[in-house]
Amino acid sequence: MNRLIASRGLLQIFFSLLLVIVIMSVSNYVVYRNSISGIYEKVTQNNRLAVKNIIQAFDSSLTTVNNLIFTIHGLPYDRLKSGGSATLDMSQVYSLQDNLASLVSSVDYIEDVVVFYDQVDLAITASGTSDMKLLFQNKYRHDMYNAAYWRNFAKSKRPFTVFPASDFYAQAEGSKPRSERLMVVMDGNKYKLSDKNVMVLINVEKWLQHVNLQAMVPGSSLIVLDADRNVILSTDKNLDLVEVLNDVYFKQPQGKSLTRGDFEYSFYQSDYNRFIYIDKMPYQFQNIDSVASGSRLIMIVAIVSAVVLAGLLSVYLYLPVKGILKLLGGGRVKGNDFRKIHSGIAKAQRENEELRRQIQSADAELCRAVFLQSLLEGRHAGDDGAQARRFERSLFREKQFVMALFQFKSKEETGENAGLNPEDMAEEIRGGLQNVAGHAAVFHVQDLRFAALIGIVPGAGRKEIIDGVRSFMLHAGQGVFAGFTVRACVSKTYESRLQQCSPAYQDLLNGLRYRNTHDEAQAVIDTESIRYVADVYFPLEKMDKLTRCLTGGRTEEAVHIVRDIISENAARNIHHYHLAHVAKSIFLYIIKPVEASVSDDKELLRLEARFIRQVDEAFGHDEIGNALAELVQSIADKRSREPKSKLNPAFISQYIELNYMHNLYLDRMAEVLDTTPKYFSNYFKKTFGINYVEYLNKVRLEHAREFLKNTDFNIAEIGEKTGYANASTFTTTFKKYYGISPSEYRKTAGEG
Repeated sequence: MNRLIASRGLLQIFFSLLLVIVIMSVSNYVVYRNSISGIYEKVTQNNRLAVKNIIQAFDSSLTTVNNLIFTIHGLPYDRLKSGGSATLDMSQVYSLQDNLASLVSSVDYIEDVVVFYDQVDLAITASGTSDMKLLFQNKYRHDMYNAAYWRNFAKSKRPFTVFPASDFYAQAEGSKPRSERLMVVMDGNKYKLSDKNVMVLINVEKWLQHVNLQAMVPGSSLIVLDADRNVILSTDKNLDLVEVLNDVYFKQPQGKSLTRGDFEYSFYQSDYNRFIYIDKMPYQFQNIDSVASGSRLIMIVAIVSAVVLAGLLSVYLYLPVKGILKLLGGGRVKGNDFRKIHSGIAKAQRENEELRRQIQSADAELCRAVFLQSLLEGRHAGDDGAQARRFERSLFREKQFVMALFQFKSKEETGENAGLNPEDMAEEIRGGLQNVAGHAAVFHVQDLRFAALIGIVPGAGRKEIIDGVRSFMLHAGQGVFAGFTVRACVSKTYESRLQQCSPAYQDLLNGLRYRNTHDEAQAVIDTESIRYVADVYFPLEKMDKLTRCLTGGRTEEAVHIVRDIISENAARNIHHYHLAHVAKSIFLYIIKPVEASVSDDKELLRLEARFIRQVDEAFGHDEIGNALAELVQSIADKRSREPKSKLNPAFISQYIELNYMHNLYLDRMAEVLDTTPKYFSNYFKKTFGINYVEYLNKVRLEHAREFLKNTDFNIAEIGEKTGYANASTFTTTFKKYYGISPSEYRKTAGEG
């Protein structure tokens, strides 16, 4: 009996130890799955979403290039030769070049645009004109893609074609060739839109920065195939896709992914242009197989050892259950191994906690990615639909919401808030909006812009939210955001669905773009309160006077003119978007007289880029006025440093202004300037943008209008005082430029 009782106790101890072994094995397996496989699956899932965002960016970029080509075909410059003449109409060439420069300036990843015609050797680019052969021999030299290649390709029937990324070389005189990786996009001619042949050269490095390739998993690479499955771009320097492409061509894998060697290849096809994108990702993490095998071996050895140990301990241990529990609790019995088990479990718990924090961070970033994707698409389908629905429940807690867009501009003179990163700023905004209304989710969109989804609780309305945002803006400007100028825009009310984020965001962008100039002083812009105003003030006579002031060196008067135009438009309460266009149009008038005198084109490009950035980032019309005044002063300073001679725009403008009443025929001006009439005529047209006779007539007629408004001289006397031989010539010229006779103008001016 005693022996049976002893054997029963032995079995109890043995099975108790087996239970402990089972629990320990299960916990170790869970830790193994969560610490290795779980992370890899989560990272792989995030990488797929990142790749889809990159593909959308590629499609958006190619859409921009296609729209640019379509716009260039729509420009009215199909015939560069006028009539039956063999010479080119250079005015059309320069106009086309100006249009190209304006179109390309807004797209940073476009290196250049080349337009050429079948029967003309001239190539027109965004930066100037050149002989077709010289352009592809000096600036864009390639062993295969030369001028003859492009001409032959242009004559063939072709679709919209994207050529593979290649190294082009620029050979400047006296310097070594400079390599640049470019991708050429050629327009199609199946449906002939115009006589132009259009090529767009894309800077591959800038393009990859634009689509944010850094969002992919480290060690991954992206390969792009066109609709005919030709490789046009690859970020993998050691590209070897023979077996992979064979599978793509012949096997058509249903799972859209396959594994070759140490890499997993995932395939995506664009709905926009049927391009194929291959994501080459390391198959699991580096050395993950050895880590996983080692972990499994450790678990197996531990289990076997534990079973053997359980058997040995069962033979020698007859302690009561309390003793076993004491050992499990970490007693100080000599030879006790449970302390090591306890410390191992504690370590595993710490690792699990760290993993949970990493997963929470990844979920937050994934939530932001889903939100940003909804701003672009407005819909989610396929594999992303479940993720979108999961995050939709956390983003919206009320039935309706409004979206607010917060725009920050650093006060450069203070230098404060340098330590605030976008995550900190988003958290500050989220904390400030807690008392506004319902649940608020804040996301960093780009640069210093943040979008907030603010739920409308029952019993509250949109007005309460706007008042709450104003209160938050008032306190934020005196607190952590004291170093920033802050503006907010509030959208209309929308139903709480992820698909409504895109129209709400577009509503905010339109609100900022079309805000009335009177609203610029407000910290919060209500999109529903914006009223359309089309009363833009852009007097052409003041533009002509502005040009003459600049060429004549009258800087203060030129500054007064541009400030007067901006102030008048602000008084008319036009939209900020229209005011920016007015400022950019004034820039073209300002820069035209100095193009011929500034030898460095890059200096003009830097000047234009800086001005456009100031206008686009301006919070108010006063900043636009200051930018124009600064531009006028900068140009005046450059002109003051030019060598003084008679043949310069300032001297010519001043001489005409002082002697317009005399007989300033072309030969007389050439004699004054010690040059020939032909050279002076060409120089004047190139420098001032119009021919000499038209310029002289505009100066004379401007003074004539002053005489008509402010004096009692008769028409013949005014014509004589302004340099016209007789009253008939004066009347004919006046009516040609203004559409009415001098007498009618005097009557109209008197009534005004």
